[in-house]
Parts: sequence; C-alpha cells; structure tokens
Amino acid sequence: MSQNLNNSFIDAAKVAIIGRPNVGKSTLFNILTDSRKAVVKNLAGVTRDIMLEPVNIWGKSFDLIDTGGVTEASDIFSKMIKEQVVEFLFTVDFIVAVMDGRAGLLPEDRDIIKIAKQTGKPMLLVVNKVDSPHEADLMNAEFHEFGLDVVSTSFEQRRGVSDVLEWIVKMVPEAPKTMVEGMRIAMVGKPNVGKSSLCNCLLGMNRMMVSDIAGTTVDSVDSPLEFNDKKYVLVDTAGLRRQSKREEDIEIISAFKSQETIRRANIVLLVVDGTIGPTEQDAKIMQSILDDHKGVILVANKSDLGHAEFNNYKQRFLAQVAETFHFFIDVPVVFTSALKNNGMGDLFKEIESVTDKINCKIPTSDLNDFFFDVIRKAPAPVWGTTNVKFYYLTQTYQKPPAFIAFANHPDGVTNSYRRFLIKNIKQKFNLQGTPIRIFCMKARGAGKSDDARR
Repeated sequence: MSQNLNNSFIDAAKVAIIGRPNVGKSTLFNILTDSRKAVVKNLAGVTRDIMLEPVNIWGKSFDLIDTGGVTEASDIFSKMIKEQVVEFLFTVDFIVAVMDGRAGLLPEDRDIIKIAKQTGKPMLLVVNKVDSPHEADLMNAEFHEFGLDVVSTSFEQRRGVSDVLEWIVKMVPEAPKTMVEGMRIAMVGKPNVGKSSLCNCLLGMNRMMVSDIAGTTVDSVDSPLEFNDKKYVLVDTAGLRRQSKREEDIEIISAFKSQETIRRANIVLLVVDGTIGPTEQDAKIMQSILDDHKGVILVANKSDLGHAEFNNYKQRFLAQVAETFHFFIDVPVVFTSALKNNGMGDLFKEIESVTDKINCKIPTSDLNDFFFDVIRKAPAPVWGTTNVKFYYLTQTYQKPPAFIAFANHPDGVTNSYRRFLIKNIKQKFNLQGTPIRIFCMKARGAGKSDDARR
C-alpha cells in the first residue's frame, strides 16, 4: 500500500450494538439513526457487515455501529461474522448487547457477554421483545446475573428506546471531533469480483467480510479515509446480479441499496474480474452509473491472475472494454490485485484525477470562444428547412460538468451532434473519461424571424 494512504476514521465515541441474529439489533440501529440504512428482515444473518452511522442527539455526538449476529452455528457465514465482531469490539468505546426476552437467556448470549467483557468496555444489556411492561421484571430476572445495567424494551412498540439513549448519552463524553467529510466513492460490481477485498486493501483493516461465496455483502458500508491529505468516504455495496437471478428477498433489497448508493456517490468504482473481463451485466451497471451522471473508474481486479493466464493480458482486457462499453469508450481503467495489494496507488491517482475533472469549472469566456470555433468545423444541424443557430454555451452547477447550449431550434440538435460537441469539449479541456451532458434550450426571442421566413 502507498505510504500516503492513511486511515482517517471519525474521532467521535463509537457505540457498538451486538447480539445473536434476529434479536432486533438492526431495528435499534435504524431507530437511533432515524434511517433505514441497516437491512431489517425476519431472517437470521441478514446483517453481515459492520454498519457505521454518526448520531447527534441531546447535545451529544457519537458513531453508532451495527454488527453481524454472533452465533455458534457451524456455517461459514456465522464463523466469519463471529471473528469479525470479536476483532472489531476492541476498537469501540461502548457496547450495547441486545437479547431476546421471549427466547430467554441462551448459552450463546452468555458467550456474547463473555466476549464483550473481555474488552473491558462499558456495556448495557438490552432485553428486547418485552411486549408488556408488566412482564418486564419477570423476563429480565435471569439477565441480571451478569452484573450489568439492564433495560427492557420493545423496539416494535418504540418502548424503552429512550432508556437506551439515556445510557448512551450519559456515557459519551462531551464535544468529540466532528465527522470527516469527503468525496463519496461507491464500490459496485457483480458478486465475487473482489469488491470487499479491494475495500479492505484500501482501508488496511478487516472492515468488510470477504469470502468466495457470491452475495457476502448485503448492506452498503461507509468507511472514511485519507489519501494525499484529501478526504474520502469509501462505500462497499452488495454485488449486482441480473434481475432474473435475484431470487432471494435479501438480494432484491441489496440491489436497491446498491443503486441508492450509486445515486448518492460522487465517484463510482465499477469492479470487474480481470480474468473474465467486462460482461453484458457490467455494461448495464455502467449505463446505470452514466444515467445517474457520476464520475466512474473501471477497476480490473485480480490482475495478478490475469497476467499469469494471458501473455497480452492488458491489451486483451482493453479490447474487451472497447467492445463492451462502446457507448463510453474513454472510461478510465486501473489494474489492481487486492490479493497482492497491487495497484492501490494507481487507483487513488486516478480517483484524484477524476475528482479534479468532475469539479472542473470552465470560465464562460473560454467556453464560448471554444464553442464558436468548434461549431464552424461541422455543418449545423437542420430543423425542418432551417439551420440550427447557436447563441452561447454555459456551464451548469452540476458535477460532473454539464452544459446548456442556447439555440433557435433546440429540437433540431441531434444526439450525434451532441456527441460531436462532447468529444470536442473533452479534448479541449482535458475531460476524457468524464460523463459530460449537453442540454439544449431555446434562446429568448430566437427563431421568430426564422419561423416567419418559413
């Protein structure tokens, strides 16, 4: 990893929510953060990654963290979740352990408390699903054996949540540093192309769960970091498969959350398996990114395997890119290997370059000098029997750059002519690889004399 790549996590107090699967951890997370960020479903194991969201309430600020359900089950996901949560708990400041009052105290609950106590962090025990206040004392009795503060709640009824908040606010210190802001970078792509491994490589910690099973990442996970003194927020998302293959409800929810993440991002990293190359599904994902007008970088991951398998690996891959993304042929490409920790510096250099391009603001005088020079190079489009006449070009406040061309007959500006203008704008102002838009509007008072002549 480049020496200039440093983790820059939030200095606010970190409060982690832990517990067995399906005890209500994600519901509590959503209530306290006033969001639907954590996936909530009545199915064990839905939360598989660590979710982090800043909270500011009652004059206190802290980071609330939702964790995967801890269980002793022997399946691979359960083992990975347990290892991930145990490792992560040593990095937090306070712990809220959620348990199921209806199920009572189970052996796995005792294991969770034992693990949490080893960290030495202050902890609150929350007994959820206590639907009747009259049953609270009876249902809570066995949970007092740990010598912890115990709060009975019913998240579905929003009862007892204020008691949980009161404990957190009492524990959190005053005036923590505020959350780091930065360009939002979304990591998207098909399942099992190495997105989470790439995120872990960039972050330098085991934040995302990694396995060779497609669909490991369900939620979108935000992770702040720095590179060359510039701040970013890296977001890993669930793998996007074709609609027909999204058979499970979890995949449908995950695909929606991934698309929502793309819409909120500034830059999107479309990760593909370098040994396979971009596919039809990748083309659809790319089109979705362009439809949302986002800066984008194509990341060819697993390039170490690609070089081992093909003598002309890079040329082969770039030829596939030209064919698959024929509608966006100048997309920037970076070759990486998360396994070998290769290409991370190149990736961030490209991120910096794309960041500069999407923030580009061209002086109006320079823009119009260029514009009138360019429109002389090609025949003007025709609307009916009248040539389209352009008056001026202006840049909007959108990012990546977008422009409005004012003309007498904007409906006569064809898509091919727009592509001609975009190509020349990219060449003139070094905006290759940037998804540029040109809108055409009718200039005030324009076209009247032309209509009269017709």
